[in-house]
Amino acid sequence: MFDRLREDVQSVRDRDPAARSFLEILLLYPGLRAIRMHRRAYWCYHHGLLFMARWISQRAARRTGIEIHPAATIGRRFFIDHGTGVVIGETTVIGDDVTIYQGVTLGGTGKDVGKRHPTIGNGVMIGAGAKVLGPFTVGDGSQIAAGAVVLSEIPPNCTAVGVPAQIVRQNGQRVPLDQIHIPNPLQMHIDALDARIRELEKLIKTEE
Repeated sequence: MFDRLREDVQSVRDRDPAARSFLEILLLYPGLRAIRMHRRAYWCYHHGLLFMARWISQRAARRTGIEIHPAATIGRRFFIDHGTGVVIGETTVIGDDVTIYQGVTLGGTGKDVGKRHPTIGNGVMIGAGAKVLGPFTVGDGSQIAAGAVVLSEIPPNCTAVGVPAQIVRQNGQRVPLDQIHIPNPLQMHIDALDARIRELEKLIKTEE
């Protein structure tokens, strides 16, 4: 237990240049507190103490502004920087050495059952305000830019930006970014309705 705590604190010191001391990180960093409380909630959840697990997770959310479902699986050396507004869903799986910033959501779309939330690979960085929504994988070593909305799988060692997110770099090489032909969900819906109206008009004329 103490080895894991030292490892967590060291991971903060390695990734946050503002961190000055072991005691400061241990007592004042909300991300570390949220992770420590999540481990207790996770233990309770998987030992049938569901109410206690939820109570711990909600207490952590009130204290830190970080909401982690007690069933979420989180690897080692997980670092939440700042942390306010972070939400991690029930079936999320997070690998080792992952860093996320404030306002990140690892959530679902409301359309899936069973595995509803993303799987985050080892060494992934997710920028402030990014949303990763759905039961797909973000590959090892990938980076999600601040404010991005990720709705589909990201291969390993990629950088994804935008809404919806597009890959702009893979394995150190730039990927051409199409900034003109980005899908517009609203326009796609309008086009589908327009096509349906034309189809119905043809049917009416045929019947006449």
